[in-house]
Amino acid sequence: MARDLILHSIPPIYDAHSKVLILGSFPSVKSREAAFFYGHPQNRFWRVLAAVYGEAVPESVEEKTAFLLRHHIALWDVIASCSIEGSADSSIRDVVPNDLRPILELSGLRRICCNGKTAEALYRKYLEPTLGIKALCLPSTSPANAAWSLERLTAAWRCIGATPCIL
Repeated sequence: MARDLILHSIPPIYDAHSKVLILGSFPSVKSREAAFFYGHPQNRFWRVLAAVYGEAVPESVEEKTAFLLRHHIALWDVIASCSIEGSADSSIRDVVPNDLRPILELSGLRRICCNGKTAEALYRKYLEPTLGIKALCLPSTSPANAAWSLERLTAAWRCIGATPCIL
């Protein structure tokens, strides 16, 4: 499969009340098709967050956005553009990182969390040196992370609202 240069086309979700920023690496093919985060039906992101907060799984883009903002969660990805084969994080090259400063300047972030080791590695390489903010790595909600059950992921992700703060 050819590696294509892809621009991130999904805007970040955040507002002035956001306390936690969750960063993925780059949207999957399914997410790019859906024009929203975690659009692959087998990705457990929305199920995990719903379980963490004891709510029904949001279905529409509007419901997902409202869910995030209601729980003071900002959501975006580390990468603004890259070369990638399909959805394979392992094929990511030619990275241009997103600028997180608008989110940091507007919101009251207390914590930055990365959804998986790839997002964490990219954050550490491209953003942490300029921002000076450490991020917490959470286990990936991707279906490729089959070693983690939904229950185990939910238990690990419960810390997104916990203190002490990372920032």
